[in-house]
Amino acid sequence: MSAASADHLTLVPKSHDLGGGFVVRRTLPAAAKRSVGPFIFFDHFGPAEERPEELHDVRPHPHIGLATVTYLFEGAIHHRDSIGSDQVIEPGAVNWMSAGRGIVHSERRPERLQHSIYTNHGLQLWAALPAALEESDPSFTHVAAAEIPALVRYGVAIRVLIGEVFGVKSPVPAAGGTVFLDIEMPVGGRLELPALAQELAVYPVAGSVTVDGEALPTASMSVLPPDSGALLEAAAPVRLVVVGGDALLEHRYLWWNFVSTRKERVRQAAQDWAAGAMGEVPGDIEFIPLPDRPLPA
Repeated sequence: MSAASADHLTLVPKSHDLGGGFVVRRTLPAAAKRSVGPFIFFDHFGPAEERPEELHDVRPHPHIGLATVTYLFEGAIHHRDSIGSDQVIEPGAVNWMSAGRGIVHSERRPERLQHSIYTNHGLQLWAALPAALEESDPSFTHVAAAEIPALVRYGVAIRVLIGEVFGVKSPVPAAGGTVFLDIEMPVGGRLELPALAQELAVYPVAGSVTVDGEALPTASMSVLPPDSGALLEAAAPVRLVVVGGDALLEHRYLWWNFVSTRKERVRQAAQDWAAGAMGEVPGDIEFIPLPDRPLPA
């Protein structure tokens, strides 16, 4: 669902059940806007209570041509992958997994929480890799919460998860002018958001915000006009994220977990996964099979 107001495009997410009752709100891709900068997927999950009797683990599955970005507000997720990464993701940290020519990973309940009740709340984004890096070696970067740079500007707290703003730069090794900010605004908060990239979008995670005078409710996305910033104003406390980057120059074929500028590469990845030729998560014999739907023609 989308609506245009002035020069802004507002996107409203759709709910998707990823299995076992684990529901996400998916804003990208949308019919009106397939991507914002390199971000081709934008999923918001929770706050959701996780109980010992519920199994929301994501079994091993493959990716090509993209980077996954996982960011938690609450909870924990145990990431493991086929290049040997083994990392529990906790609130405030940034996980950047670049699939390149191919990687397999799982996302499970951490061992220490197997018998606990806790809340998971966070975002998972996919960023299409630049065409020149689609077949690069897979890699994994974890930046702990304490290592994420932060600043306060006129009472507004900003964590620079990816990219650079107001002279503060994130250590996450993203390409293509990628921007990802976590912003907390107090009552009466006001922030002049600069034109940080060719494409930018604002998404309130909790609370609502006014973007250039237009009200934007929780869990909806305002896509700004190209090459522009925005005036953000908060009548009540709000937590929001800003995402974006350089516009994608080439079309991306997106099928299941595979992204490429070439549809034949997507078909090859599907064949490789079906043949068990994309690797495995060490010690994990489970896997998610290919979906039963047509490949790009």
